[in-house]
Amino acid sequence: MDGNEFLAARFEEDRNRLKAVAYRMLGSDSEAEDAVQEAWIRLGRSDSAAIGNLGGWLTTVVGRVCLDILRSRRTRREEPLETGEPDAHRPGRTLGPQPGADPEQQALMADSVGLALLVVLETLDPAERLAFVLHDMFAVPFDEIARIVDRSPAAARQLASRARRRVQGADPVPDPDAARRREVVDAFLAAARSGDFDALVAVLDPDVVARSEGAAGAASLVRGAANVARQAIMFAPYGRSARFALLDGAPAVVSEVEGRRFSVMRFTIERGKVVELFVINDPAQLPGLDLILLGD
Repeated sequence: MDGNEFLAARFEEDRNRLKAVAYRMLGSDSEAEDAVQEAWIRLGRSDSAAIGNLGGWLTTVVGRVCLDILRSRRTRREEPLETGEPDAHRPGRTLGPQPGADPEQQALMADSVGLALLVVLETLDPAERLAFVLHDMFAVPFDEIARIVDRSPAAARQLASRARRRVQGADPVPDPDAARRREVVDAFLAAARSGDFDALVAVLDPDVVARSEGAAGAASLVRGAANVARQAIMFAPYGRSARFALLDGAPAVVSEVEGRRFSVMRFTIERGKVVELFVINDPAQLPGLDLILLGD
């Protein structure tokens, strides 16, 4: 196999994932295919031998192409969102396991994109939409997203945060009762600290998703009540000195080690269950978080 054939084979390994990214960005099957094809063309014009992480490079190119399309769409005031539910041939239906990929991330990518979500995404600013899709759906680190949108990693994180709040507004309304949300968080912490697996599962939504963001752009994703409960018990010792707080208006827990902030965990709660956990333990990001510490 010569160099071109090898490169083509590597590209084909990433094609489904790239099209999934583009479709979630654009809401158009044909435009998503065009974006992926443009990435292939740009790859052919580049020095592929100098690309250390081909998958990341391709994701960046597709992201930039989609961003240009979204900005152009807004200028022309076009509405190319395709009606109807995603067909069987669209990326949300066709994604299969990718060699070497994280199975939890693959499970999230394999979820179909509902029309309701696409409609909400259409209301977002292009940069917000890109940050939300790449980070929340594909766990792309904010330092990589920042390079696509020409902003700092902190600014990219804020883009995703704003988008996330707007997207969540289209879903079932989070519990408005602050006291009730506090009770759910307290129950989660108590179960985690005591190692009570069943109690943890009881407070988690069956389809709960836990995302974490660590140093050097490291990101992880865990899906499902049982898996999230196991992880919570594993890291419970680090949260013995947890303090209750609000992060972006959502309930959160700040963990400290020897008086220094170690991590922040934000909770999204609906119908008395935790539906999403977002953990930040990157020392570079922690000081810049918009946190409001509350009393015990």
